[in-house]
Amino acid sequence: MTVTVMVVDDHPIWRAGVARDLGERGLEVVATASDAGAAVRIAPAVRPRVVLMDLNLGATSGVDAIAGIVERLPDTRVLVLSASGEHADVLEALKAGATGYLVKSASVEELVDAVQRTADGVPVFTPGLAGLVLGEYRRLAQAPAQEPAVPALTERETEVLRLVAKGLTARQIGERLVVSHRTVESHVQNTLRKLQLHNRSQLVRYAIEQGLADD
Repeated sequence: MTVTVMVVDDHPIWRAGVARDLGERGLEVVATASDAGAAVRIAPAVRPRVVLMDLNLGATSGVDAIAGIVERLPDTRVLVLSASGEHADVLEALKAGATGYLVKSASVEELVDAVQRTADGVPVFTPGLAGLVLGEYRRLAQAPAQEPAVPALTERETEVLRLVAKGLTARQIGERLVVSHRTVESHVQNTLRKLQLHNRSQLVRYAIEQGLADD
C-alpha cells in the first residue's frame, strides 16, 4: 500500500522540493501546509499516514501542530524534519507526540526510508539523537516517583483559566473581566507555557482535572 504523506514547512521552495522528491520515489504526497494552523486544519481532511513536520514554522510552532494532529488523528504518525538538532527541541517534539526526528542534513534516501519506517510505527532518529532519547527515557524510568510541582498561576491567570474551561471565548472573557481580548490571550499563552501544555483542549482538560470548571 502506498504511503500517504503530508509535508509541513514554511519555506515554499523547500516544501515543494521535498514533496517532489518523495513523489518521485513512490510515496503519495496528499497535501502540504506552511504553518501550524493550516496543518491542523488540513490533516483531518486528507488523513495522511505520515506527516513530515518542520518545527520552525515562522510565527507558529511545529510542536503545536504535532499535538493538534496527534489529538485529532491518533493513527497518523508525525516525523519531524528540522534544521535544529537541539536536545530540547527533540524532546519537546516527542512529548507532543512525534514518532521520530530527522535533521535536514539527511539525504533523500535516508528521508524516504525514514518516512516508510515511520508509517510502520518504527521510531526513526538522526544518528546521535537516538542515544539522547534513550538516555532521557532511562532517566525518567530511574527517577524516584514524586508528586509533580504545581506551577504557580497568578489570581488573574486562574480566573481566565476557569472561564476558558467553561467554554467562553477570549472576547467573552474580556467583557466579563473588563479587559481586552488580547490581554486574555496573553494570560492564556502564559498559562500554557507555565503548565507546559500545547493547546486549549489540553488547558481545558487540566482545568477540569483541577476542579476549576466546577467553580
